[in-house]
Amino acid sequence: MKLHPLHATTLDHVTLYVNNLAESVNFYTTLFGFEIKKEQPADRSLIIGNDAIKLCLYEDPEKAKPGGIAHFGLHVQNFSEIVEKCESLGVPMPYGIVNWEKSRSIYIVDPNGYEIELSEVKGGGL
Repeated sequence: MKLHPLHATTLDHVTLYVNNLAESVNFYTTLFGFEIKKEQPADRSLIIGNDAIKLCLYEDPEKAKPGGIAHFGLHVQNFSEIVEKCESLGVPMPYGIVNWEKSRSIYIVDPNGYEIELSEVKGGGL
């Protein structure tokens, strides 16, 4: 069976490690009018944004660095082919398939060490 390239349709989200969660939420809600979409207190994190944009913010001063990102997410149309495609190319998939909200995702690692989340449903359906 010939495997086709994964078809990424949009940038799904960006995950950021931040020094201070409350300060970051205030910045993005005040400047851009983002709303809190999901609170995740056990992880000291939340998801903010609007219908088109999602930011996942994790409070972790040890990992927060200027200009650094934890990972970025892409929505892909042909999610059903994802594992086979990544395996055939030897692309690392450190967590396997992850279920979150109304979606499934897989995390891959690019040659530079950046994690990329490939998701079945944009924004987890939030």
